[in-house]
Parts: sequence; C-alpha cells; structure tokens
Amino acid sequence: MTTPELPLLDYSALLELAAHTCSISVACACTRPVPRAWTSMPLSLPNTLLDEVATLRGSSAEELTFEEFHPAGTNFWSEDAPIAMGFYPYNDCTVWSCRRCGRSFLFYVEGGGYFVDRRIRLLSLDLVRAAET
Repeated sequence: MTTPELPLLDYSALLELAAHTCSISVACACTRPVPRAWTSMPLSLPNTLLDEVATLRGSSAEELTFEEFHPAGTNFWSEDAPIAMGFYPYNDCTVWSCRRCGRSFLFYVEGGGYFVDRRIRLLSLDLVRAAET
C-alpha cells in the first residue's frame, strides 16, 4: 500500500539507488526469486523482507502514459528493457528496498479486467535511462 509521504525520486536519486544496489555483492534471499526483468511477485519473497521507500509517480493530477520505451527493440518482459522514468510502467512504480541487504526493487500493480498482478523488478543501474515523454 502506497502512502502519500513517500519521497518522489528524480532521475539522479534513482541513479544513486541503482548504483547502491549494483554495489551490493552479498547473497540474499531477495535476489533469488527476482530477476532483472519484470516478474509477478514471487510467493517465495516474503513481504516482510521489503520496505516501500520512495515513488516514481508524479502528481496524482497528472495523466499517466501507457506508452513504453524500447528504442533497441526490447519488450516489456525483456531482461534488458530500459528503465525510463517517464514511461510505463515506471511512471506508476514505487521503490522497495530489502531490509537485509539494502538492494532496491521497482514495484507496481498491473490491473486488468479479472486480475491484479503485483510485479517486481530489480533496479539495475545499467538499464536506467533519462528518457522523457
């Protein structure tokens, strides 16, 4: 559940979190079930292991775009798909960090007609792009 008190990250703050995540080399239970690509929240990843720490969502008055950013021919599910803040689904993400190791993850909820899918992705420094809508 998102709280309105979460800090809104800008591009440089997101890069800092991604660099910190990239620098962590210790093994942790948080990385086993979560790949670099989007995945449904694994049942093996307990909610108690993660804390919601920030948001990439702008003002609630802003209309979110559902346009994706794939300049190199990637797709939504690609492990090397860019993380571009102004594009879907990053414009609707929150950032969560592992309580044990400090790695950061992107998280959003995909809602469609008959389902809700909680999705998570490791925040990977080499994939963060400054793309704007």
